[in-house]
Amino acid sequence: MLADGKRGDVPVTASAYAQALVGETDGPFGPVPGFGADAFTANPLLGGDAIEPLVDAAAAAGAGCFLLVNTSNPGAADLQDLDAGGRPLHERLAQLVDVFGTDHRGDCGLSHVGAVCGATRPERLQRLRTLMPHAIFLLPGVGAQGGSADALGPAFAPHPAAGLVAASRSIVNAHADRGGDPAAAAAAAADELRALAWRV
Repeated sequence: MLADGKRGDVPVTASAYAQALVGETDGPFGPVPGFGADAFTANPLLGGDAIEPLVDAAAAAGAGCFLLVNTSNPGAADLQDLDAGGRPLHERLAQLVDVFGTDHRGDCGLSHVGAVCGATRPERLQRLRTLMPHAIFLLPGVGAQGGSADALGPAFAPHPAAGLVAASRSIVNAHADRGGDPAAAAAAAADELRALAWRV
């Protein structure tokens, strides 16, 4: 289960978020389990000290932490494309992902610290992959937002598990949009992604 909460705050609050997402909280009658997510999204804009508690808690729980890097919404460019010392902010965020992921790589070479990279900006995936060679990319925006699975090949370059495609609205709303079946829409999306995997 992926908790798309986009959490991010000062370190003490980030620690509380981490407990709620993947850990537990001590209470007067014993520990209170958190949400038990397999992975979650986090907002890195508060910087390294706010990211660290989230990444550490994910590592302790064997979970993934996806930091926002280049999101799928059109307004992302308002901030993520701004110059940040000679390179766009989304590249600076990618650098944070790579730094925090260095000590958290599995046997396959991928890290549990991943990056949210919108499928609506596929022309950036090659550059982002260069900046984050060990990160798993969470790729929202396929389907309802206009992203196409066909353009996502660079995300999967280092390993078949290096990308996680998110196609939510096009599946959930299939019955309303086309009078279809969400299960059939999900199966069609899975078939499209399997075909992509064979081409990468």
